[in-house]
Amino acid sequence: MDFPAWPPSQIDTPAGIADALRLPVTWTGRSDNNYLLALVADEREVRGLNPDIADVAKLPADVIIVTTAADPGQAHDFVPRVFAPKVGINEDPVTGSAYTVLAPYWARRLGRISLVGFQASARSGLVGVELSDNRVVVIGRALTVLDAVLSATATRPEARRDLGGRPRYRLEQPFPRRADRL
Repeated sequence: MDFPAWPPSQIDTPAGIADALRLPVTWTGRSDNNYLLALVADEREVRGLNPDIADVAKLPADVIIVTTAADPGQAHDFVPRVFAPKVGINEDPVTGSAYTVLAPYWARRLGRISLVGFQASARSGLVGVELSDNRVVVIGRALTVLDAVLSATATRPEARRDLGGRPRYRLEQPFPRRADRL
């Protein structure tokens, strides 16, 4: 998937972040899409993170990304976890949009444009990223849970509404599954 890059800019550490995460934060940044990036000391801290979700929801951002560099010898370059209780997601298991912030940050820190992140949630996943100008290409395996096309029919406006006056949409046949889309 190809997304715009949202590089974080360093900010003063928000009050309460260390208490919410229950560990010290060494650097914080904010992206223009209102994601807060919090750098911590090591991979063990990210993997063992048990934040106070109620306090995380009080932090001044929609999405909180906690990250660190991978331990030496790992196949991945960095490790994040993503929390978004303000938008109804306590922890997102593998978050493609977070890599739009992580890719420019880690590319600058590590001096490479192709990187691999290991999102260390309970349902973890490896995510490849490649930074190209102001874009981030996110690469990885995903499970398709719904494959469909939504369309509105080209009929009279009154025929496109249900009895309550709400717009009515029809689910078309799903795209055929193709092995090359995995």
